[in-house]
Amino acid sequence: MHQETTVMKASVIAVILFISMQMIAQEVYDFSPESKPGDWFVSDDGVMGGRSHGDIGLSKEGHGIFQGTVSLENNGGFSSIRARMEELETKGYSAFKIRLKGDGKNYQFRVRSQLNERQSYQYEFPTTGEWQEITVPFKKMIPTLRGMRLNMPNYPGEVLRECSFLISNKKNESFRLEIDKIWLEASPL
Repeated sequence: MHQETTVMKASVIAVILFISMQMIAQEVYDFSPESKPGDWFVSDDGVMGGRSHGDIGLSKEGHGIFQGTVSLENNGGFSSIRARMEELETKGYSAFKIRLKGDGKNYQFRVRSQLNERQSYQYEFPTTGEWQEITVPFKKMIPTLRGMRLNMPNYPGEVLRECSFLISNKKNESFRLEIDKIWLEASPL
């Protein structure tokens, strides 16, 4: 009887934790067949004379498709997409979660707290070629400006105004990143 009670208590605690985690997740962006790729805009190294080219579109399933080529010509080497949003409070959360499917290459997820900030907070992650959930802890998002790390604290996790994906692996390459959704999540107790 004691063992059954212990198992039952553990099951109830697991259900409560699962429900509470579901309640505290908050959507940042969810691609769907009704999404507007125009919510996102491309920013390539062309602003500095480079020759990289990225594009954003939707798959027939409604996933965002960020694809193109990165070129090192003319001191280039990056392509990115960005979405600006109404101010979203991130206090009480500790990480971004992203469901995506990459091509085996490394990408960066970046955020800005304010649109007029020069720095962004970045986190680099590898992709596997399969669908995966990436966890991006706020405390590991480093402040950068033009690829250089800044001497200031990591992402404070208070407000979100812009998020972006960037590829810059210091080589000529084609790329394809399929994005399903981005959300905020709190750490488990």
